[in-house]
Amino acid sequence: MFGQRRKRVVVVGGGIAGSLIASGLSGHEDLDVICLERVGATDHMDAGTGLNIGPNAIKALKAAMPERAEAIVGNSLAWQRWSIALTSGRVLMDLPLENVADNPGIRIRWAELYALLRKPLGAAIHYGAELTSCGRDGDGLFVVYRDKSSIAEKRIDNIDLLIAGDGRYSKIREHFVLLEEPRFLGVCLYRLLFPAGAECPIDDYAQWFNGPNRLLAFRVPGDFVYCAGSFPIGDDGIVTEAMKTPAALRERYTPESGVLCAEAEYLVDAIERYATRIHWARLQDGTTRYDAGEGVLLVGDAAHPMVPTLGQGATQAVEDACVVVDEIRRARAGSASLSDVPRKVSGRRTERAEFVVSFSREATDTMLAGADPVAGTLKKLEPAFTTRLQKLYRDVPVPL
Repeated sequence: MFGQRRKRVVVVGGGIAGSLIASGLSGHEDLDVICLERVGATDHMDAGTGLNIGPNAIKALKAAMPERAEAIVGNSLAWQRWSIALTSGRVLMDLPLENVADNPGIRIRWAELYALLRKPLGAAIHYGAELTSCGRDGDGLFVVYRDKSSIAEKRIDNIDLLIAGDGRYSKIREHFVLLEEPRFLGVCLYRLLFPAGAECPIDDYAQWFNGPNRLLAFRVPGDFVYCAGSFPIGDDGIVTEAMKTPAALRERYTPESGVLCAEAEYLVDAIERYATRIHWARLQDGTTRYDAGEGVLLVGDAAHPMVPTLGQGATQAVEDACVVVDEIRRARAGSASLSDVPRKVSGRRTERAEFVVSFSREATDTMLAGADPVAGTLKKLEPAFTTRLQKLYRDVPVPL
């Protein structure tokens, strides 16, 4: 109606979910969409890792935002196989994803993905905008952020829908719900991106085990290799400097024979060569929560922190974005209040996300202390596992 205030949607965090939601709402002239991203516009240009996004995310995105799906798929490599072997070279599993999914997943660099997702946002995204506070007062929802370019604090009032895409340590979740202590699984995870080189034996998504010590690697565009290594740690969750040394890491992955297969040797050599570039972390997950109260919605890691064992962290953020955009479009088409969107999204997403969090945690069994990777991998070939994998990859949210 002429003279009516545009509904204001503020997305905190320009990550996968936040960027997709903001771009998915572009063109809605009745919406004032603002995306706040704490890093600068070029800070992610050299983001030093890669990621795989599951077939389920691509399937959902093609149904909800086909133009975004086309851009991402066109600038990535296909994820078509999942293989598991021992570092000695013994192959345990070689699964074509077409057996359990309707389409391939993708492999891509974080830097390239960020660039693709944020390119359509234009003036809607504010870089260098770090959230300092948020809440609800007499005028409704508000956020305050620090503009790093001017060191000044700015405030946005009259927010109809506040979307938290600010990660597993979300300030918005902490304020409106409660920031829970993460649940650690007793596993150290480290990540590395490095140039492939002329003799690279790495291609599609693959894993190599020596006991519970695991190497995971695949190629990404730009002729790089992404490697994620892991090993069990104590209940105290401490990763000592001694554990991080190249010599200690090589020892973890070397089988009793003392001979690594070509792929494992290549990866261990790269870990030694680029040790100073490694990103260190610990496996952790938490509880699922989308609805943080009237007009406050949690998405991505802020809604469902999970272990990356099945490559579903970024993947579920894509699924979240597809449902959120659909619910906002439906609300506006029916002149419904945006404040009810969190409840609607929660109703459509909670059971699905809880299944994925749980399944990802269970699939981590071969990475835990004392695990037998041979027996654990063979179980992943049984119907009990493959049936759930089909549910994961095929039962995706579609626009209502």
